[in-house]
Amino acid sequence: MRQRMGHIATRILLGVVGVVSGHMGQAVASEPLVIAASPSLAAPLDALGRAFEATHPGVKVQLYYGSGLELRQTIATMENRDRTKYFIGSGPIHVVAPGGDELLSRLVTRYYVLPKTRTPYATASLVMVVPESLVEAPASFEAAAQDGRIRIAVADPKLTVLGQKTDELLQALGAVETWKGRLDVATDARGVLDHLMNGNADAAIVFGPEAVRESNRIRVVAVAPGTIDRPVIHSMAMERYCPNRTLCEEFLGFVRGADGQAIVIKLGYGVPGNGDSGTPTR
Repeated sequence: MRQRMGHIATRILLGVVGVVSGHMGQAVASEPLVIAASPSLAAPLDALGRAFEATHPGVKVQLYYGSGLELRQTIATMENRDRTKYFIGSGPIHVVAPGGDELLSRLVTRYYVLPKTRTPYATASLVMVVPESLVEAPASFEAAAQDGRIRIAVADPKLTVLGQKTDELLQALGAVETWKGRLDVATDARGVLDHLMNGNADAAIVFGPEAVRESNRIRVVAVAPGTIDRPVIHSMAMERYCPNRTLCEEFLGFVRGADGQAIVIKLGYGVPGNGDSGTPTR
């Protein structure tokens, strides 16, 4: 189902075209639904794709992953340099699903995706986790801020969105002095959890989906209050040259339907608009 985007836009275009057109010479073939996405969203998109296939036996979801820059270059190449090759209804990509919404907003501005098809389908909130074996743990972020004995593993705010969001949350919870000498800084989410499990910290802050993936080792003890933490919203939209708009609309409707919502919640995400963090019950 999934493939990694090449660094050069033309490589992914050739690969996707093969998926879209290669089935035409087969006696019995599935219609592809091609999604260009961020690798950080592999888990929910894989799950949503498999579930959609189950309800649409004649469809095969194909996922192509690349960084934000690769996604933008790929689409720009297709819609600008290759405009003589592709036109409305004939492009190789159905849906674009970047990580977070900043890139999608840029694509909307350039009309690389259809603005009215923008579909928020998942949110990610910060949670505090501790080792599964730990008996006593802070019951809330506020409690952790007030207890100067608690050391917390966090991601570097200069390197990741997780780090940036964590830094904003900590600033909202207390002054710089509140956290002085108490933060164990790691590169990314994996490093944060490694530091926690190695005993460098008593608790750690990660996004809900990361906590769910490691639920055999850690447990969630607190979810960041919505009043001080704005969840990261993940959306997708129909690519301007989408070859089958009806199929694409069905998929976008599916991810916002009850079955799609159940899938993202199970993976630790929330559902936009209903206030549910999607994190497991403590």
